[in-house]
Amino acid sequence: MAITRSEALSPGVKRLDEFALGDVEAVRLLLRGASVIDWHRLNFTNQAEVERFLRINEFQPEDDLDMNRLEELRGEAVEYLRANFSFRIPDDVAGAAPARDLLLMASQKGRRQTFACIVLKAMHVLHHLAGRELLFKLPVSDDEIFHLVETKVVEVVEVLRAAGHPVVEFAWSRKERDSHITKLLAKKESIAAHVYDKLRFRLVVKDEDDLLPVLRELLHRLIPFNYVIPGESVNQIVPFARLLAGGPLSRFVSQLQEEIRPDEQFTVTPNEFSGPGYRVINFVADLPVRIGSFVCQTGDPLYEEYGQVVFVLTEFQVVDQKTAAANEQGENSHQRYKERQHAKVRARLTRGLRGDENTQQVKVEKVE
Repeated sequence: MAITRSEALSPGVKRLDEFALGDVEAVRLLLRGASVIDWHRLNFTNQAEVERFLRINEFQPEDDLDMNRLEELRGEAVEYLRANFSFRIPDDVAGAAPARDLLLMASQKGRRQTFACIVLKAMHVLHHLAGRELLFKLPVSDDEIFHLVETKVVEVVEVLRAAGHPVVEFAWSRKERDSHITKLLAKKESIAAHVYDKLRFRLVVKDEDDLLPVLRELLHRLIPFNYVIPGESVNQIVPFARLLAGGPLSRFVSQLQEEIRPDEQFTVTPNEFSGPGYRVINFVADLPVRIGSFVCQTGDPLYEEYGQVVFVLTEFQVVDQKTAAANEQGENSHQRYKERQHAKVRARLTRGLRGDENTQQVKVEKVE
């Protein structure tokens, strides 16, 4: 069903002049492909915002087990920081105050802010490592995990649509085995290469002005800004630096954690096979997925030390309708992309063959 412009401007949809500082910092991190480890403060203003952030990280504030898990992570982080860097961490940051309160401490000026940030950064890494270890150890198939992610993302996108966000197209896919092989053959670092798009979601919004509000909602409901993969973001559409320098977001310039850089107008990590006019917002997140039911099914208490959350690398593409149509024309089309990619792979595989051999099927003789 088509979504009208009046529905898109319903009270549930936040426009740029309604963004808070925390929204701007999170969207900026996503578009730049930056790392939260480089932040020196957070921007939470109340417990409701803290609870929302905990929930998208798959911690339930009302669940004692989840809050105990936060305390365990805080304890491990403090022990690591004291043992390796001899930090003299204030008592309330180290354990006297609830671990969840660190998020507000890290958002308030003062000495506690610095130490709260330090402890939270260590907790962030410890939690991620535990989730990765749990996913590796559990007898769970990729298909089962991917199904959990797909269900989670679909539910959130349906909520966005119900709230009036003009998501006119939504699709997802899993990279097929042949495509996976072709991608690795095309990459120079083929053996150790990370493939981030085994699971991909694509959202098309009505207008370019709808892109940032939708990204904000994804960060509020689905994607923790702390688990956006650094260095894997592409922004070829939104002139974010211009919005900060003189547009509706300029009121936040003096509060930003980092100065506006000249190259922030568009963050581009070019794909050598894309067409010259291809434009997209593309980023990768390690989505947290609650997997407690699988942990319980094993009946093995050893799994409990890792918590109940695993992480799944997930690629997102967000684009407006006009740009999406242009991306399917001529040299920008997916068909031309695949042709260029296949030509590169063929050239790498057949290097060293004479021209006449290159036109024939390569025969491999069995070595006795």
